[in-house]
Amino acid sequence: MTTSTRGASRTPAVLVLEDGRTFRGRAYGAVGVTFGEAVFSTGMTGYQETLTDPSYHRQVVVMTAPHVGNTGVNDEDPESKRIWVAGYVVRDPARVPSNWRSRRSLDDELRHQGVVGISGIDTRALTRHLRERGAMRVGIFSGNALPDEGTMLAEVRQVPEMKGADLSAEVATKEAYVVPAIGEKKFTVAAVDLGIKGMTPHRMAERGIEVHVLPATATAEDVFAVEPDGVFFSNGPGDPATADHPVSVMRAVLERGTPLFGICFGNQILGRALGFGTYKLKYGHRGINQPVQDRTTGKVEVTAHNHGFAVDAPLDQVSETPYGRAEVSHVCLNDNVVEGLQLLDRPAFSVQYHPEAAAGPHDAAYLFDRFVSLMEGQRA
Repeated sequence: MTTSTRGASRTPAVLVLEDGRTFRGRAYGAVGVTFGEAVFSTGMTGYQETLTDPSYHRQVVVMTAPHVGNTGVNDEDPESKRIWVAGYVVRDPARVPSNWRSRRSLDDELRHQGVVGISGIDTRALTRHLRERGAMRVGIFSGNALPDEGTMLAEVRQVPEMKGADLSAEVATKEAYVVPAIGEKKFTVAAVDLGIKGMTPHRMAERGIEVHVLPATATAEDVFAVEPDGVFFSNGPGDPATADHPVSVMRAVLERGTPLFGICFGNQILGRALGFGTYKLKYGHRGINQPVQDRTTGKVEVTAHNHGFAVDAPLDQVSETPYGRAEVSHVCLNDNVVEGLQLLDRPAFSVQYHPEAAAGPHDAAYLFDRFVSLMEGQRA
């Protein structure tokens, strides 16, 4: 829930965590009340892409970088049509944006879209707290008539938890649409939108792929009606344990043997389709500087992440699944979390991070080429 009115930087604001920890600062963006899951992002740049990433639906994002908003807001970098974060937490917001593409300030954009935020708090202390205690429910309250802390804490503790949340259909497109290939069309891909970012179909279009983006509610029949050379499952918010429908659609794709690629939520869907479990991470991976090793090549990549859940699969052995042998293809070097899966007997693979690099490094762009190679191999 978010309510808003136009505010000022001197308007008082309070952030209240579900364990009772409280931070006092100033309103940033809209003035009002908002609730969500408190998570932190370690990216020093790319705040506009973060804000408009549908995977952040119902999350209050804490920026670990102290200075946010320096380059303002432009009209080219959003990853969707709106800001999806439930709230925004920064230490030192820019007073005046400075960039040749800037059209307005971040503060103005947050206010315009009704996103309640808070500034002027010790985000380092808040981040350390979340690392020690884990991601948790949070509320941001701002305005001149703030309730007492006991009332605010009681309201925060009534907010639904992220575990068990089924959110992908809330952020996905309602109607199918097509992103045409750039240049010569080489392949057709059906992309199941679970919270897709705009740059993802663009990266495929750059490789001669015509992308048919389908709603999260699309059936296997809808997918195959596109006559795809490959099928893609996108990133998205929520608990993968609730995603029974996408899992059933993916199993139909695996049965047919159509080349398959999944990222982020799509990686968790593949894990479930193969029979693995999923679990909630203590505080998740969010940012554009996460080290991952591609175990198929030994290469280490710096990658962009946004996930609070992970696949529970054995790291050091090949697993037998209903669709043949599967193995963990990528692993996070910080904590050994599964960051990728691949089938050895069918053309299917996935990663837990964002190869479209919006925002983020381009180390993982080769994964789109790997998808192309699967489709070329199937066609041959």
